[in-house]
Amino acid sequence: MRVKIQKWGNSLAIRIPSSYAKDAGITNGTVADIKVSNESLVVKPIKKNYRLDDLLRGIKRSNLHVETDSGSSTGNESW
Repeated sequence: MRVKIQKWGNSLAIRIPSSYAKDAGITNGTVADIKVSNESLVVKPIKKNYRLDDLLRGIKRSNLHVETDSGSSTGNESW
């Protein structure tokens, strides 16, 4: 696929077709690494590695969700 590179401020920009973005796991706001390799631009999304301890430290009373009633049991639930 051919795309047109256009000026964006003092830089250049390229639009990524949505099908390519989806296949690469890229969404709005994705952080990526860009480099030149053999006269080609290589853009690679940076995948975050989440650690349970880091996620648990982010839980505060202000962002803790309350229980949600989903109705009475319909099978052999033990609660």
